[in-house]
Amino acid sequence: MSKLKCAVIGAGYLGKFHAEKYAALPDCELVAVVDVNEEAAKMVAEKTGAQALQGYQSLLGQVDAVSIVVPTTLHHVVARDFLQAGAHVLVEKPIAVTVEEADDLIQIAKANQRILQVGHLERFNPAIRGLENLEEKPLFIESHRLSPFNPRANDVSVVLDLMIHDIDIILALVDSDIDHVDASGTAVLTQGTDIANARLTFKNGCVANVTASRISMKMERKMRMFRPCSYISVDFQNRVLVKHKTGDKEMFPGIPEIVSEESVFESGDALFEEIKHFVHCIQTGEAPIVSGEAGRRALATAIQITQLLKHG
Repeated sequence: MSKLKCAVIGAGYLGKFHAEKYAALPDCELVAVVDVNEEAAKMVAEKTGAQALQGYQSLLGQVDAVSIVVPTTLHHVVARDFLQAGAHVLVEKPIAVTVEEADDLIQIAKANQRILQVGHLERFNPAIRGLENLEEKPLFIESHRLSPFNPRANDVSVVLDLMIHDIDIILALVDSDIDHVDASGTAVLTQGTDIANARLTFKNGCVANVTASRISMKMERKMRMFRPCSYISVDFQNRVLVKHKTGDKEMFPGIPEIVSEESVFESGDALFEEIKHFVHCIQTGEAPIVSGEAGRRALATAIQITQLLKHG
């Protein structure tokens, strides 16, 4: 099989890492890196052996696959152009600005039989991969995603910047429609929301309490979920998965013992795994773990939370 001709649109902080991963994959040829900042494009292109461009239009119809790592407001137009030109698209999260834009991309990808994958990177964290194929759905979930302030990502609220990671994971784990949403939050350092909490009540009875902050003094990315007879803790940052469940023996008369199992995963490269998965889906036709539909669900929920915060 000939190598996939790939390009990265956006050579900023995250885009340069996308370019490095494609350049390292034997099944891919990174042909171009695009950025309106000529120096940024040249710097990444020289490091990866690709061509540096300031516009992407000349690549339409000339590449097999692209990563789109531009500001969210440009996701729709750039992804649309490449999908219509026949390229497979990996677009960073969130998939778009509006649900209507997301729906448009999903429809175009289907019409052109192209892969549309959304870059919810946390799905490729080895700790969360250890939760695949859970036999029992969670009854209650609590997540905390806390981060010190970073001026690089303050063009969107903390909901679309950080909380959306956990929203995406929770929606996949619960696999039920949302019945009701409550939310509260406030701006502290920026004009947008810097700390937020949302309570998601699902139609199957599960409740998720989700907190995100970008003004914390520490970094924390944890999720806890409770199921019948078991409790699971995921530490995304340290890649630790702990499962507690009732055992066969008794801790006290009539009270079962608690058996714990801890798994510590080696430090991996989630972005490399994400892009490898994207390439695999292109080669096999398999649906991506984070499809356009999954990205749309996460976006729709994040927008609902954002609107609640906006209206108090």
